[in-house]
Amino acid sequence: MRLSVVKRIVIGFVVIFSPLGLFAQHSAKILIAKPEFRNVTTDGSVTVEGKKIDYTATAGNIYLTNDQGDTTARMFYVAYAKKGVQPDHRPVTFFWNGGPGSASVWIHMGGFGPQRVKINDHSHTPAAPYTLQNNEYSLLDVTDEVFVDAVGTGYSRIIDSKEGGAGTPSEFYGIDGDGHSFAQFIRKYLSQFNRWNSPKYIFGESYGTTRAAVLSKELETQQSIDLNGVILLSSILDFHTASFNPGNDLPYELFLPSYTAVAWYHHMLPNQPKELLPLLKEVKQFALTDYAEALARGNNLDPATRASIVNKLHEYTGLPLDYLEKASMRVTGAEFEKELLSSKDETTGRLDARFIGPTMDPLSQTAETDPHSNAFSSAYISLFNDYAHSVLHYGQNMHYRPFAGNIRQWNWKHRVPMAGQGFGGTPNVAVDLVQAIKINPDLKVLVNSGYFDLGTPFFATDYTVDHFDLPKSLQNNVEEKYYFSGHMVYQHQPSHKKLHDNVAEFIRETDNLK
Repeated sequence: MRLSVVKRIVIGFVVIFSPLGLFAQHSAKILIAKPEFRNVTTDGSVTVEGKKIDYTATAGNIYLTNDQGDTTARMFYVAYAKKGVQPDHRPVTFFWNGGPGSASVWIHMGGFGPQRVKINDHSHTPAAPYTLQNNEYSLLDVTDEVFVDAVGTGYSRIIDSKEGGAGTPSEFYGIDGDGHSFAQFIRKYLSQFNRWNSPKYIFGESYGTTRAAVLSKELETQQSIDLNGVILLSSILDFHTASFNPGNDLPYELFLPSYTAVAWYHHMLPNQPKELLPLLKEVKQFALTDYAEALARGNNLDPATRASIVNKLHEYTGLPLDYLEKASMRVTGAEFEKELLSSKDETTGRLDARFIGPTMDPLSQTAETDPHSNAFSSAYISLFNDYAHSVLHYGQNMHYRPFAGNIRQWNWKHRVPMAGQGFGGTPNVAVDLVQAIKINPDLKVLVNSGYFDLGTPFFATDYTVDHFDLPKSLQNNVEEKYYFSGHMVYQHQPSHKKLHDNVAEFIRETDNLK
């Protein structure tokens, strides 16, 4: 028999002899995982805000199947469960990053796993050796944790016909296919580890918030799984708010407060105030009123009003007046990253604009690299490989992919049948989350945003939440929190503590274990 990742033995209605006796079986497919893909369990401990927690760590895979029962993929996860607690007396939270096409190494090794990578707060972390340290802000004090890698990332893989399976990229590389895979993973995990009666949470970061919104409804409607809570970090639900396309002025308005925050951080404002928050309140009001009206008038805007708006944008962004005039009062995120510190030939980060780095091409119009991602990626990937091999005892002969390199064309089409929508262009999965809350009126949502994030700006998230079509009786189901950090809020230590404390309080208030 040809050796494959998964051996498939198809048995018809026949009588089979075995050392255990005689038995018959109707058409069944026996899936035998190769040894390197089986679960590995280890023990560990973490001290969270002064309290020691002993846990069991499980690294392994859950196999996905299609409607015909054929294996299509394996999804890798690392789970941490507190020792000595009955499953139904302990919440369980599923975590993931975004991309789409990103592994969950970042939220695992930077955010909430028991060990975290030590990096510089807002500058490039020097090359190896790197340091792994106790994570005093892990969420193991309030919930068991399951960190999941999307298909094609980490150690998760499609199992196609060459490997004895039936998986294809089109099944997983799209909003709906990706959501289906995570829904199946969660259902199978709950069964395998006897967690059906545990309080349940999902925690998504970046595109992972898109996935969480889709999942929140799919779990309820397709799997009969009500969640206790949904936790979003650096959200993107309505892509219209972040798509700098001709004719769509909304992102220019919603990114403006983040430009102000970043310029304030780098002391580039012409009238630099001491406090940021009062200034942001002023800028948000301007963005949705005078600025929005000016952009809406287009070529009909009179010269005096145009000059007034340009002056205000200069005051709120620190960008030169002539630059703002040439840009027709419209500056994209990538243009702002490149231009803010151009006099120093430096570019700000995109996901965390506190980070800066040398500009690749001083003559370019937009940023060509992200100094934020450049600053820490090597540390995360190096230490995860070392941690997986030496502590979890998993993956020694495998390639851990931080990103899925074979995603060529992500399918952005998404259907929300209950909303009467067909397949649209720019996706808006906020509709899914709203429907999930209406279906399960006890569902609570915690939304977390960083002020210095130019990838998923906080005011764009505010705008999306403010337009949730929820009755007044359910509007308090959604709570928003803000941090003086970037996209990966946990990379700034004071913000990391605040994020931990906010999420821990959220889980304690909603786990129904009192």
